[in-house]
Amino acid sequence: MLGPPGLRQLTLALALAAALGGCADSATDATAPDHRIFARVTRHTDGDTLWLSGIGKVRLIGIDTPEVFGQAECYGRQASGFVGRLLPIGARVSYSLGVERRDRYGRALAYLYTDDGRFVNLLLVKRGYAHPLTIPPNDRFAARFVRAARRARARGSGLWARGACV
Repeated sequence: MLGPPGLRQLTLALALAAALGGCADSATDATAPDHRIFARVTRHTDGDTLWLSGIGKVRLIGIDTPEVFGQAECYGRQASGFVGRLLPIGARVSYSLGVERRDRYGRALAYLYTDDGRFVNLLLVKRGYAHPLTIPPNDRFAARFVRAARRARARGSGLWARGACV
């Protein structure tokens, strides 16, 4: 049985969990693990793939942006441009790897955060630059990405804007 100090700690922990639960769609990810790795952006490939110091080529987990190479897809250049503006070469970022750390192409699979704490994977979906793409076991934020995509589509954001992709 918990005494008064233990009961107070449990009550505070539950209150904090409830408060954070209400922030599920914030672009800042308060639930991210503390074991993020810091890096710098060294190169851009497209909207969901970039290069980071110390790890190389990184594919953002849980999302898919339109292609810009080969057969360019509608809104691909805009998604790629947004990432370039958000994370210019040299920008400091942090990331955490997924359960599955690399894909079949050797790219690191990561959840990426700006230096000020914004969750890049989620931000791309919220702004209408990306669709959710869930590939287990890397499905930690899948429900958040789906909710954000529904809202972006309802608002007509990005690739969902009227006339954006005709």
